Amino acid sequence: MHIRSNHHYPSRRSAVAADNMVATSHPLAAQAGLSMLARGGNAVDAALAAAITLTVVEPTGNGIGSDAFAILWDGQELHGLNASGRSPAGWTPKRFAGHETMPFRGWESVTVPGAVSAWVSLSDRFGKLEFATLFEPAIGYAERGFPVSPIIATLWHRAAEQLGDQPGFAETFMPEGRAPKAGEYFYSPGHARTLRLIAETRGAAFYTGEIAEEIAAYARKHDAALTLEDMAAHEADWCGTISKSFDEVALHEIPPNGQGIAALMGLGILGQTDIRNMDADDPRALHLQIEAMKLALRDAESYVADLDHMKNITVADMLDDGYLASRARAIDPSHATNFGAGAPKQGGTVYLTAADASGMMVSFIQSNYAGFGSGVVVPGTGVSLQNRGAGFSLDPDHRNRVGPGKRPFHTIIPGFLMGPDGPQMSFGVMGGPMQAQGHLQMVLRTQLFGQDPQMAVDAPRWRVTDGLGVACETTLPPETLEALRGMGHALSLEAPDNAFGFGGAQLIARLPGRGYIAGSDPRKDGAAMGF
Repeated sequence: MHIRSNHHYPSRRSAVAADNMVATSHPLAAQAGLSMLARGGNAVDAALAAAITLTVVEPTGNGIGSDAFAILWDGQELHGLNASGRSPAGWTPKRFAGHETMPFRGWESVTVPGAVSAWVSLSDRFGKLEFATLFEPAIGYAERGFPVSPIIATLWHRAAEQLGDQPGFAETFMPEGRAPKAGEYFYSPGHARTLRLIAETRGAAFYTGEIAEEIAAYARKHDAALTLEDMAAHEADWCGTISKSFDEVALHEIPPNGQGIAALMGLGILGQTDIRNMDADDPRALHLQIEAMKLALRDAESYVADLDHMKNITVADMLDDGYLASRARAIDPSHATNFGAGAPKQGGTVYLTAADASGMMVSFIQSNYAGFGSGVVVPGTGVSLQNRGAGFSLDPDHRNRVGPGKRPFHTIIPGFLMGPDGPQMSFGVMGGPMQAQGHLQMVLRTQLFGQDPQMAVDAPRWRVTDGLGVACETTLPPETLEALRGMGHALSLEAPDNAFGFGGAQLIARLPGRGYIAGSDPRKDGAAMGF
């Protein structure tokens, strides 16, 4: 990976190179991570400080009540962490009888939040600094306030219109009866209190102590199923990774219950095509990627579930080279095909990545799913609860059918690339159904087409919707759009600043010999920073 001048796409940014690096969707969070590296911490400390800070400064995409996943290179070995929560014990299929789909908001969409367990697990196993130190920047912003950034202000305003009547939301996130405007300071003393308790107890207050009791009591008040026992039963799992190679690089993802396997399948399908003979922005190359993702997403939606419930069809079956070759043969190289692919609802997520001079690299993602998630906020705590339960199916024959103590289908996925000489790139693309599709686009742009991380991030994106539908950014050239229409794709155009549609990417790649090069998405308020 080398630094290249960006002459391809309009951008406000250049790639950043340094020995120590943090890239996040908010500059204050990136600075929080860098401050840990400056104090002698490692990439894990940096990633966690950034993640904890993001719960304060970017509540529109994540919070203390989020779920999380991570992939980490410790200098010798790759590790995968699944810190997504399970459904309450009371969530039997009977509870949702009469519903056509799972509830998308409110208490009946809330599974046990897992992000706090990710912070504890990563710090315990790999961190250098004291756990409480990681919370100092976030607690400071929650207590002293921070100026709300422009994109987040826009998202906050939209969420307030939708969620203002959800339990506890307005009390915490609508001071003076409205969402804060860009540049206004927001204060969250309840958030600071909760973070301090988590820091002091290494997470115990959140799962078995004071905060857990307040969450459970609020659930009882609203006749929700979530109990103190559900909170106490939660555990994060060191799950390893699954991978698929494309020439000399291997893309690693977290195993199901997440959609990362769709990115692997798409990459495996494309490996069976002649995409290597095309340029990055050739409409024929975009067509092959779109078709591959349609096939991969169809399978992911049909078969991915909590790994303990994926019967008959296994991960190995879905990644089998022979099977992926058969899927590749279904692609017409000159015309779009309706494979029946669909995509989950759009969502709100934060992704960050950090790397240090010792060689440690961390790919970390945490999310409330749909922006502020369920909309439920536990009074006095700053805890906005995710709505991951909406990822379950009510189909009695589906592997992902709702049930007690079960992890739902997840859209959030951290990505990691390994090369022939070790770690190549730590990256992610937040944004609901865009994530697996974004991973595919970032891998090909950086590895096959030779673009540096910022150039790859700046490039126009597309997103499979359903049937023959493809959403495209308006920055795609008119001649490219016309060529795709001529192939039979049903295009819709969206502006690049669409809050969720095309995601927000953060990439850190290793430079030859020493150091890193990073890119941060101009579609977000974030930054790549290093020293």
